[in-house]
Formats: sequence, structure tokens, C-alpha cells
Amino acid sequence: MVKKILLLGGSAQQVVAIETAKEMGYYTVLCDYLPDNPGQYVADKFYQKSTTDIAAVYDIAKTEQVNGILAYASDPAAFSAAIVAEELGLPTNPSKSVAILGVKHLFRNFLKENGFACPQHYNFSPDINIEEFKKNISTFHFPIIIKPTDSSGSKGVTKIDSKFDVDIDEIFANAIAYADNYSRNKILIVEEFIERGYPFVIGGDIFVVSGKIVLYGEMDCFRDYDGCGLIPIGKRKPCALTEYQHNVLHQELQRLIGLLNIQFGEMNIELILDKEDQPHFLELGPRAGGNMIPIQLSDVFGVDLVKANIAVAMGEVPKLNFKEKPGCFMHYVLHCYKDGKFAGIEFSPELEPFIYRKCIYKKNGDEVSSFDGAGKALGIVFFHFNTVEQMNEFCDRKDEFIKVKLQ
Repeated sequence: MVKKILLLGGSAQQVVAIETAKEMGYYTVLCDYLPDNPGQYVADKFYQKSTTDIAAVYDIAKTEQVNGILAYASDPAAFSAAIVAEELGLPTNPSKSVAILGVKHLFRNFLKENGFACPQHYNFSPDINIEEFKKNISTFHFPIIIKPTDSSGSKGVTKIDSKFDVDIDEIFANAIAYADNYSRNKILIVEEFIERGYPFVIGGDIFVVSGKIVLYGEMDCFRDYDGCGLIPIGKRKPCALTEYQHNVLHQELQRLIGLLNIQFGEMNIELILDKEDQPHFLELGPRAGGNMIPIQLSDVFGVDLVKANIAVAMGEVPKLNFKEKPGCFMHYVLHCYKDGKFAGIEFSPELEPFIYRKCIYKKNGDEVSSFDGAGKALGIVFFHFNTVEQMNEFCDRKDEFIKVKLQ
């Protein structure tokens, strides 16, 4: 009898998981509330239900008698997958741990209780009085960050540099309203901004088998300071960490995985190193990273991490024989800072030899919006440079090499 897998989410970035599951011989059941999701045209069966509606996901999983559930590259759906899998006795990491990782204030509390570096923070309701808010953060050192506790991809995030701005009440109110726009649980968090010692935010994914991290895929995050400066627009590997910094990072990641009793799967990481090389975890997402990070790391290490994610969700042991390839790998999120209609993307002939994959989400005439998060990306392009110098040159001159055209 053919085994079934329930996939939560059918966006353009998630279609690869549906396609791969079918290639592996599984019957694919898709759940997604958006009526225009592209995954529905690939999956064997489609239910138009929200992936965060746990009761609906449970009913689908039970009705279809699935053998595994996967929330590929989706933070909101990861908790649903864990809860339902536990209820049905399917492979999963502990739902309690997934809940901690999926909500920022719970994660911050966990870090503090277990001796990890953690900034001063405070969670609050969006309808808080501004005077009360100011009183509660009176001991905070600025800059500070205000954000939702249940969103990813830097959605709804504002950095505030000083409390002495003449319009600070309005600035606070706007930041709170912006975070509220991206919050489902209506719990926001403010925390001290951590000054980096290492120049880049460190992002990427790790892969866990039997409670041990078997792949460390840390990369330097590339951010665009033409926008708000907080949204990642690419990942670069190799990163510039020293051997000592790698070792400290790996030790703390494994300690965190052990304390949470995470047994398997791909996890998305985002952290910084302070001036004493101490890791500060910004995120440990209980699912594979967005922006096609698993595809990039598969290219780097010569494995298929999408297959591995599906295998562990189905209770199988993945076949992983890592062999890191030479050169420099990078992905870049295509975007623009204007609203309009898409009219194509122009890549410099000088850049083309280093491009080995283009994934364009838009077609001519499609509406595009000013980029403020991963959900408004136009596509992703993958590079393989021969040297770090070539990769750095692209990062310095990206707007010369790539031009988004609007009608």
C-alpha cells in the first residue's frame, strides 16, 4: 500500500517538497488556505484549509490516514504538524519544544533559564499605553528592537536607535502597530539590540539525526541597507568565521538541541556573535529555512536535504553522505522597492557565468509590491563563484549586475 504524507503549505518555495515526495513514491496530501497556491496543481490531493487550524489539520491527517506530516519551510505550520503527529503517533519532535522555538518570548525565556546569552526583553500587548510601555523599558539600553513573537523572515521588525528623539512616542506607536500587523497571537516583544563582534548575522540550517547535529550549514547573511536593513536578501558560504568561532557555535547549537530533545530534521538558525565571541540565538526555527536554503545547502554538500526532510517525517533514516564542494555558493533574493507591474529582470553578461539556477516567481504583467519581507520576493537566483573576491564584488555591485524592470 502506498504511504501518504501530509504537507502543510503549497507556496512557490514549498512546491519542491511536494515534487520530491512524489518522486520518492509517496501519495501527497496538501493543506493550504490560499486558493491560488501553486502546490495544489502538483499534489495528489488538496484541502483548502489553514495550516494553523490544528483541528482541521488533525481531521485531514486522520481522514487520509497519513504516515507522516511535514511543515516544510513554514514556522506557523510547524506547531500544527507536531501537535497532530503526536496525537496520531506519527514521527515528530516534542510539540512543547516546537512551541518554544516558534514563539519568540518563550524562546527568550528558555535561553535565559538554561544559561544561554539573552538580551533584556519584555513582551506586551499591542494595545499597551505608550507611557506604560516607556516605563517598562526604562532600564533598556538602546538601540532596541520591537517585533511580533510569532513571525519569521524579519516581518514586522523595527529597530529604534535612541529614546531621545523628539517624536519618540509616535515612533514607538508606529513600531508597535507595524509589529501588530504581522502578529497572529497578539503578543509583541521588545528587546535590546545586540552589538555584533562578528560583522555578519549568521544564518542557515542544521540537520539533526537521532538527537545529534550531523550537518552544520552556517552562512553569512547578506542584507540590503537600501531597505530597512533587517531583512535577509541572501546567504553566503563559506562564511568568514574562525575555527574557534565555528567550534563555540557548534557546541552551543548541540547543547540547545539536546536540551530541547530535538531528535530529527532540518532546523533554521539565525544568530550573532558578540564582541566576546559569545553566540546570541535570534531564532532556531523548527523547520527547514525559507528562501530555498535547503536547496543551496544541498548544492554545497552534495546531498538532497529535501529528500532527507521527507524521509525523517516518514520515520525513515535519511541517506546523507556529505562532501563539501569547492568554491563559494550564494543565493540572492530578487526584489524591488517600488510597487508596479513586473516587466522582467536583467542580468549582466558579466554575472551570467556564475549563475547556475534561476527561480523567478513572477511573470510579465504581474503586480509586485515594495519589498519588506520574504513574502514579497520576486524570485531567487543561485551563484557559484570561484573565489571570495568574486562573491564580494557581486555583493558590492549587485544593483549594477541585476536590474528589476517594472512597467
